[in-house]
Amino acid sequence: MPKVIIVSTAAPELAGFKTGLWLEECAAPYYKFKEAGCEVEIASPAGGPVPLDAGSLGEAFLTDSCKKFLFDPEAMGMLSHTTKLSAADVSAADAIFFCGGHGTCVDFIDDASVKSAIETLYGAGKVVAAVCHGPTCLPQCTKPGTDEPLVKDLVVTGFTDTEEEAVQLTGKVPFLLEQKLKEQGGKFERADDWNPKVCVDGKLITGQNPQSSEACAEAVIKILSA
Repeated sequence: MPKVIIVSTAAPELAGFKTGLWLEECAAPYYKFKEAGCEVEIASPAGGPVPLDAGSLGEAFLTDSCKKFLFDPEAMGMLSHTTKLSAADVSAADAIFFCGGHGTCVDFIDDASVKSAIETLYGAGKVVAAVCHGPTCLPQCTKPGTDEPLVKDLVVTGFTDTEEEAVQLTGKVPFLLEQKLKEQGGKFERADDWNPKVCVDGKLITGQNPQSSEACAEAVIKILSA
């Protein structure tokens, strides 16, 4: 049974803006992995309870997976008591999946446990995946045995600069994700705003936005099933 660690933000606020996890980006992959027979653990940089971005609970964004998750005692129990990432047995995982929400712009950046988990798994030839703002975890990481950015020369995606502008948080985020990934030499690809887009380059999988979370999880499962 493959093991997947889903990593969520535990940050409730970004520069005075109340935020947290974008629920769908955890709920949809969670059920995709469970349905595929994976063992799933939910972790966060701080451990403990995960704050939910209220926007992700709005009627337009509360998908069937979200509703199922909210009324699933096992799932909500895991989200309320996440493993502290630095204490997780990362080496036992076959894949790690970083979900989004603007809280990631606080605790996925310059975090030793996030950097170590990604570099450990990627260096071991295991799957590293991230969706929407989840890829904010990547710029701090380097290729195995080098000082080169992990994303250099790899095809990647993530929340686009125009999507950030659309949600009016360009002035709050520490950097624009699309711009940062391009600066580091990533081959950034995108769909139109709010359309699904997933990039797979070797064992690195990235998704553009909430609309991409299911397909991003499916790409992980495809590699784990190969």
